[in-house]
Amino acid sequence: MSAGISNIYVCTNCDAQLSKWSGRCLECGAWGTLVQQTITSKEKEERKLDIEPAVAVDLSSIESLKLDRIKTNISEFDRVMGGGIVPGSVILIAGEPGIGKSTILAQIAQKVSEQIKKNQNIIYISGEESAVQFKDRFDRLNYKYANLKLICETNVEKILSAVNKEKPSLILVDSIQTIYSANLPSEAGSINQIRYATIKFLEYAKKNNVATILVGHITKDGQVAGPKSLEHIVDTVLYLESEKSQNYRLLRATKNRFGSVNELGIFEMTGVGLKEILNPGAIFIEEQTAKIPGSVISCIMEGTRPFLLEVQALTSKTIFGYPQRKASGFDLNRLQVLATVLSKRTKINLTNQDIILNIVGGMRISDPAVDLAVCLAITSSLNNKIVDRQTIVLGEVGLGGEVRAVTKLKDRLAEAEKLGFKTAIVPNLDVKTSKLKIVKVKSVGEAVANF
Repeated sequence: MSAGISNIYVCTNCDAQLSKWSGRCLECGAWGTLVQQTITSKEKEERKLDIEPAVAVDLSSIESLKLDRIKTNISEFDRVMGGGIVPGSVILIAGEPGIGKSTILAQIAQKVSEQIKKNQNIIYISGEESAVQFKDRFDRLNYKYANLKLICETNVEKILSAVNKEKPSLILVDSIQTIYSANLPSEAGSINQIRYATIKFLEYAKKNNVATILVGHITKDGQVAGPKSLEHIVDTVLYLESEKSQNYRLLRATKNRFGSVNELGIFEMTGVGLKEILNPGAIFIEEQTAKIPGSVISCIMEGTRPFLLEVQALTSKTIFGYPQRKASGFDLNRLQVLATVLSKRTKINLTNQDIILNIVGGMRISDPAVDLAVCLAITSSLNNKIVDRQTIVLGEVGLGGEVRAVTKLKDRLAEAEKLGFKTAIVPNLDVKTSKLKIVKVKSVGEAVANF
């Protein structure tokens, strides 16, 4: 074959071009659709010339518009979203089966339907429930159906045709794993079908400026069910997690093109749906009447919100071999560092002590502001001395034993003051409060001197 002539293989299903023949199209996954075509270099050039060029837009000619977000009036959800739902955005809510994804979707539908105009509506696409089952769930949750229409269908072409006819203000899809396209030979739930359906909803959302919320199931590794492969397609990815020791649900954003990914929403699962936690700063503090050594209260920041939590430590004399270090909800390597600093920079001997650390409530934390609280909890347990429950401890501990500043110290102290704390042990900084007694420390040795 001459240098100017070459063979390509074109998919009759999606028009993808491949240099080698394959039984299956690598783009759309269709089988037996590749057809050989012979083209010359001249034809290649002509094809390039026939393509209509994309439009290059001058940014200075674009009018700046403020994003008019859709408020759900679910304050925890709106906070995580960055203030509400942006029209034209595609949101993926992922989580394990039974975590409450359908419940929060129903609450969003009910809240938004109360705000939109009478001539507008919300489309709820249910591929997992029949119309009777769906209505029964809404009745059980005492939700209303105003401005809400249901589509019990799994074919994406039929769904988008109906959606285009209804012109909704919001589209809810439960769940994306059940949606399939007749253009692909694979079954619903496969990666190709999930990606194809998501892209179709994305195209409709961007073209018509309609917000779309997709529900996606995940497995333990987060791979089989699809959400991990969809994260780069959608605008926002929310994960609904379970707080295992109690009946709480945590809503986090791992991707958000229109807001922060540092915010955290907390709900409680009840018989009538997910209930917002009005005072999240106190839910991870155990109410105790008995005073226990090794228990210290500290505060972490999740985005702009402070959370008070309880740090518990238990020390026990090593019976055999090297001393053990165990941690639940706290980085084990960080615990090793803090234990070494305590042994080196203070008179405390931990070389023959096992240390077990626990963050009460099942929270997993990485905020360095808890370092000083961990050190005091270990010291309190070792010396069998009690730290007052009305004392909050904040500070990062360096390798030299120095107590360093923490971010948003004023916000943390304000939360403690609101919850009735009386004393705060903090780094040696210029900080003032109206009710808290401030105890400033420069080093970890100075902090543990009284314990």
